[in-house]
Amino acid sequence: MPQSNFFIRKSKGKSDSVKRKKPEPERTSKKKIRKNDEKSEEIISSDEESIGNDTGYAEEQSSEEETEQEKKLRLAKKYLAQLDEEEREKNDLDDTKEAISRRLKEEALEEAGRLQKKIAHEYENVVPVTEAVFKDHKLSITALAISSSEEFFFSASKDCSIIKWSIEEKRKLKVIKGGRKGEENTHCGHTDHILALALSHDDKFLASGCRNRIIHIWNPETLEHIKTFKGHKAAITGLVFQRNSHQLISASEDRTLKLWSLDEMGYIETLFGHQDAVTGIDCFAGETAITCGGRDNSVRIWKILEESQLLFQGHNVSIDCICVSSFRCFVSGGDDGSLSLWGTQKKKPLFKLREAHGTDEESETPNWIISLTAMQNTDLIASGSKDGFVRLWRRDDDSRRLIPITKIPVNGVVNSLKFSTSGKYLLVGIGKEHRFGRWWKLKEAKNSILLLSWKKEN
Repeated sequence: MPQSNFFIRKSKGKSDSVKRKKPEPERTSKKKIRKNDEKSEEIISSDEESIGNDTGYAEEQSSEEETEQEKKLRLAKKYLAQLDEEEREKNDLDDTKEAISRRLKEEALEEAGRLQKKIAHEYENVVPVTEAVFKDHKLSITALAISSSEEFFFSASKDCSIIKWSIEEKRKLKVIKGGRKGEENTHCGHTDHILALALSHDDKFLASGCRNRIIHIWNPETLEHIKTFKGHKAAITGLVFQRNSHQLISASEDRTLKLWSLDEMGYIETLFGHQDAVTGIDCFAGETAITCGGRDNSVRIWKILEESQLLFQGHNVSIDCICVSSFRCFVSGGDDGSLSLWGTQKKKPLFKLREAHGTDEESETPNWIISLTAMQNTDLIASGSKDGFVRLWRRDDDSRRLIPITKIPVNGVVNSLKFSTSGKYLLVGIGKEHRFGRWWKLKEAKNSILLLSWKKEN
């Protein structure tokens, strides 16, 4: 197939998105100052003004000021000293040069989004411990978000409420109550099923989206309402922050993506391409997002700055969920029960595992893949369905396969999964129903959240 079918670029004359405004160049403010001994006027920059008439004092002061290069050097030395102290305490080393060098390389790769640690094998010989079960939601859990500090997390539900939980104290901290339909203008919160949550990398903003086409922005600390975004024409199905950024991307059943700046609290642009409801979204490092489009059977990588997209096709059914596994790999799940491993350089899946969560005993059809998550910068992946298990997988780059590690018993439909940053915890959002609809209802299930941690077997 020609490359043009794989790489789609918007035509210059018919751009569907609102163009970003280029920032105006900074203007140096200038001020006229009259010299004491002359009648002429000299225009000088305001930041070059001397203090008083004592020029000697000004020169002395500027010579004592720290230059930008000296500041960088000082901060670098301070950071290296801090790393040296940490490595000595952690590993009881006399010579820490090699350990510091390794850490600096890892941090550089992580900053570029290219750090990869092989840790999935460590989960083969561990038993997950249920730290807590949270049952305060009245209806199915639909979305989860965990803080980078691993101190708290948020849950959303079909009951239209959002709850903040303490991980250490295992208790509810704050609640945003749900309202009823028709109360949109009076209730400060959601009045329809919440389907998506996203927390910024610095835990400064919490975003939530619902069936009522509304996105709310909250202060994660206090749960005070900050802003409401409107513009989508159908339900909000996914939210994600670009990595290390306050730029939010929303996905919707109206087949579009929208970009929002939370620094300026405003709309940026709309991205078009999918031919059906967007059902899943995630982000690579940099300004690159990935989405799956339900029954249009496509996955798309959006190069936002270039206003272009890569098209991938490999499922013959609805693609319901997707997650980024590395800077060059991602995983998708469909309602045919298959898990697919993709590479960013090939338009067809590298590997497809059919009936990854078994088959339904009554209908004899494969169990849908409903939720996916990957631990950032590692080869560990988790998937959820309604078969009674959360399953962990290892991404093997040599064989280009997904290898099963273990399965964790749960009771209900696994609508959402989230690893904590360190991998110490796995959050499991469970409901009686699928988060998008009511195709089936598991009567024995409990609408709840499991907080799992990991301990090695003796």
